[in-house]
Amino acid sequence: MLKSLQEKVLSGQEIDKGEALQLVNAPLEELCEAADEIRRYFCQDAFDICTIINAKSGRCSENCQYCAQSACYKTEVEEYPLLPAEKVVEAAKYNAEHGVLRFSLVTSGKRLSDKELDAACEIIRQIAAECDISICASFGLLTEAQFSRLKAAGLSRVHNNLETSRNFFPQICTSHSFDEKIAAIQAAQKAGLSVCSGGLMGLGESMEDRIDMAFQLRELGVTSVPVNMLNPIPGTPLEHNKLLTNDEMRRICAIFRFILPKAAIRLAGGRKLLGDSGRACFQSGANAAISGDMLTTTGETIASDKQILSELGYRRALLDE
Repeated sequence: MLKSLQEKVLSGQEIDKGEALQLVNAPLEELCEAADEIRRYFCQDAFDICTIINAKSGRCSENCQYCAQSACYKTEVEEYPLLPAEKVVEAAKYNAEHGVLRFSLVTSGKRLSDKELDAACEIIRQIAAECDISICASFGLLTEAQFSRLKAAGLSRVHNNLETSRNFFPQICTSHSFDEKIAAIQAAQKAGLSVCSGGLMGLGESMEDRIDMAFQLRELGVTSVPVNMLNPIPGTPLEHNKLLTNDEMRRICAIFRFILPKAAIRLAGGRKLLGDSGRACFQSGANAAISGDMLTTTGETIASDKQILSELGYRRALLDE
């Protein structure tokens, strides 16, 4: 079964949900090896590293149960408004000088206000003028007109995670809907921006939920797919969730590679909890990562990531707009 599905993907055909579900019980080592072969066939030895800056932190109106930045929960997260332009531009320059190809501004909240959007556009213009780096942003549930303004300022990509499946989403967030997520992604695409969208594993979702999300991303034409692992934050409703194992994350990455063979499958939040910095996942279908610190947790350094990737045979930087 595994070999047959691998050959189907390598021939350019798409697997369906029933076939993807068969991979849930496939022998792990064989599955991961097959996924890595698919990755090498479609993406060769290219790897995509991006970095992020927490450009506005805390006091979020939304009730996402995993999030330290939600005002609904009592956590120790730092709170501050949109950072001044000079601080964000300085961070962008640092990352560009260290060989990072894409830098993302991430802000808390359901969406930026009009005043914040004006400031964000100016920050993006300054980054574009002062350093050679592609700019991404995660600014919430904006409209097509707002995304168009950001694109005109120099933005090339929008990040907006689905987080989980349509079926499981109401168990995680009720202050906005799955359809609002979809609408924002499609608005960004209509504005001419590429989209980075994935999810958070370990919320209590099933493997079928993860697979459903991957198929939704395929339907939306998303080719940059963050795979986050829940880091249970004290004070949030999910603070007692059990951590996923390295092998569980490997299986998720491998199945996603079968569903999204040409995508940048990006290890993101929670990677440091794996114990090997994601090395095993990078041999199981994943071929991208967020380097440096996450929003409210520490991550891997750019230098250590480059060392791991060199040891694994990745040779080229991938920049997929």
